[in-house]
Amino acid sequence: MSSREEIVAGLAAILEEVAGVNPADVSEEKSFTEDLDIDSLSMVEVVVAAEEKFGVKIPDDQVQNLKTVGDAVSYIVANA
Repeated sequence: MSSREEIVAGLAAILEEVAGVNPADVSEEKSFTEDLDIDSLSMVEVVVAAEEKFGVKIPDDQVQNLKTVGDAVSYIVANA
């Protein structure tokens, strides 16, 4: 089981690869759309990469609930 910090670091690496986000800018309170400028297409790539990296399935109907990095971390922790 990964810690929240490890998951944030993993998501930061994914966000850097997919959307060029500086990993130092990624923290749990950051909004994917408002703070990190992740559009819906990039979010799909982030979700697919996170599913592979963390071994979780994130259904399409759940993706809309993942507004912040912290939301994604909590989802991964709960479903890993």
